[in-house]
Amino acid sequence: MDASAQPYSAASGDYCGPPPILIAASSNRARRRALDAAEFAGYRTAAVAVEDAVDRLNLQAAASAIWLELDRDDGATLDRLLDRVEAESDRLPAIVSAPSTMIDPVTARLQGEGVHLLFDATDGDRIAALAVATSWARARSDARAHDISKEPDSARLRQLSDEVSRIAATLARLSTGPAAAGAEKLEPPSGDAPQVSLDQVRQVIRARRLRARYFDAELFADPAWDMLLDLLQAEIAQHRVPVSSLCIAAAVPPTTALRWIKTMTDAGLFKRRSDPHDGRRVFVELAPKASGAMRRYFAEAGKVAII
Repeated sequence: MDASAQPYSAASGDYCGPPPILIAASSNRARRRALDAAEFAGYRTAAVAVEDAVDRLNLQAAASAIWLELDRDDGATLDRLLDRVEAESDRLPAIVSAPSTMIDPVTARLQGEGVHLLFDATDGDRIAALAVATSWARARSDARAHDISKEPDSARLRQLSDEVSRIAATLARLSTGPAAAGAEKLEPPSGDAPQVSLDQVRQVIRARRLRARYFDAELFADPAWDMLLDLLQAEIAQHRVPVSSLCIAAAVPPTTALRWIKTMTDAGLFKRRSDPHDGRRVFVELAPKASGAMRRYFAEAGKVAII
């Protein structure tokens, strides 16, 4: 077992290991779920109710991570805790596990690099997220002695990053037309981006969904393209897309979709915009360069079937 995950031994009185994982749970069932996963992985824990978590953070001398295990929305009390977690996320890693019905209020407040979001998670998802979160913290505190590439989930995250880089490069070539094929950087599209029919985009989305009627949907998982299509459709129709709706459009599990949204946003392809009427919701839209590239793509593809 990794030394950083050694369990605390009450018999030996060994307090020399890492600080505990501080668990904030919204119910006894949620508390038990988080405790079981953390203790199975060999971590020391301390648990409090959601309403007591901010006060506990004020008193907690140290923690390896904070873990929010939620099975209900506690409104303003939860908002206060999420704001505190976001404020601490540059130094204290956090795992937030919640049902997918809470995607919007959670993602509206949490964007920090050290925050790991899980929705409709399995116990395996929780344990993996805990390993990644604590590894992130160790890498931040001692990058010289730690190789993050050896940690769980790193291969999947590198693959995601590589894929988004490829998409960004492709859109860069499309965003300003064939003359910019050799360009390295994405440039905002000019004002003469081609008009695209809303019906054309909707037909493409419908055709992609039809595949799942005849084949296993996992064979065609392509969340980046599905989200680009959905946001283009919304842009043309002048509709706003909250994070939760975009996760559905991605046609992958919510946790996976959120990773893609964050990475596409970091790559400058998506933009987040706060809902001016609801502080617990964030909209996602295409960045101008991505919008121009998608429109030129449809214009060049013409009547050819785009799937």
